Amino acid sequence: DYVVVKMIPDNRLPPRHLHSVHTGKTFAVIKWESPYDSPDQDMLYAVAVKDLVRKTDKIYKVKTQNSTVEYTIKKLEPGGKYHVIVQLGNMSKESSMKINTVPLSAPDALKIITENDHILLFWKSLALKESNFNESRGYEIHMFDSLMNVTAYLGNTTENFFKVSNLKIGHNYSFSVQARCLYSGQMCGEPAILLYDELGTGEDSSASKTSRSTDIAAIVVPVLFLLLVTLGIGFVVLYMRHRRLQNSFTAFANSHYSSRLGSAIFSSGDDLGDEDDEAPMITGFSDDVPMVIA
Repeated sequence: DYVVVKMIPDNRLPPRHLHSVHTGKTFAVIKWESPYDSPDQDMLYAVAVKDLVRKTDKIYKVKTQNSTVEYTIKKLEPGGKYHVIVQLGNMSKESSMKINTVPLSAPDALKIITENDHILLFWKSLALKESNFNESRGYEIHMFDSLMNVTAYLGNTTENFFKVSNLKIGHNYSFSVQARCLYSGQMCGEPAILLYDELGTGEDSSASKTSRSTDIAAIVVPVLFLLLVTLGIGFVVLYMRHRRLQNSFTAFANSHYSSRLGSAIFSSGDDLGDEDDEAPMITGFSDDVPMVIA
């Protein structure tokens, strides 16, 4: 035996499982489920978007019978902060969440040119890759002194360069350039960071590491090559001396070889001295012995 029970839908329940699917610079995709399974009619949702930076509100209406609802919130600002509320149109219980949009990218190709008493920062226009950026917004520049452990705001500009003066000798600095922050510094772009060492050469951290590794390689490789060449020459010299000694000994042994005995015969210095002692000493010639001169 069994019985089928159908629950009466409660339109006062909040939407379920509200979450963000994807967030971009100017949009956000959110998703939620209906308050109860398998709605038998269209349901009207109210999506309220509160801008926490500008302190403004917008309300959107979504009508659907689907159990799972996906909705894209458009016309947001890069680097913005928003509070999203979803509820049925009859002002039932609500579900809420916070969304932070993606900030503007960092400027590309940040470089330093050193002058006599100042430096110039250069970078590419952010409008080349960010359609949401207007040059009239401008850029702001910050400087960090690692020796003093102090960060300073240098100013802002609508140009693609900035002049920095009064740098102290022996100090290392880090410069950052980003899209100018709006609404009391709450909407900022990503910063491009450049290191400036005490010798007055500017370089970013990745380029610095690459150049240092390249310099080390330029020194180590020739040294290793010279060591290998030196070792090779040493082996050749030792081999030639070994061959020369071997040939000299072979020639010496062959000169003292006796074919009758089948071996080489070597005489010591003592034997040579004895033979000289036993040999008769020539004292002179007799008058009756004729001398023959050949």
